[in-house]
Amino acid sequence: QVHLIESGGGLVQAGGSLSLSCAASGRTFSMNTWGWFRQAPGKEREFVASITRSGGSTNYADSVKGRFTISRDNAKNTVYLQMSSLKPEDTAVYYCAATDYIGNYYWRVDIYNSWGQGTQVTVSS
Repeated sequence: QVHLIESGGGLVQAGGSLSLSCAASGRTFSMNTWGWFRQAPGKEREFVASITRSGGSTNYADSVKGRFTISRDNAKNTVYLQMSSLKPEDTAVYYCAATDYIGNYYWRVDIYNSWGQGTQVTVSS
């Protein structure tokens, strides 16, 4: 079991930046892929970015590519999401997730078995 706690959400103006953190505890050594997802009101949860445990492979949704950066600090058991050039459409609850899966389905919600409680990100126009 892995326990995930997100932090860093808040209100920011369009064009601004925000950094999210996801602190992990528990059986983190068994998790091979770490992801960030988001869910806007009335919409399904969607993939944002993922990173492998080694940090050697990262993936991004097309909508955030070039604006968001995912990274991890294994010594601190923390995954980060640096967001820049934020747009109102980035407004959502952002969730950190982890899975023992490693492969091409990193974008699928159902392959992640540990989730954080979420943190709200609001981008004003």
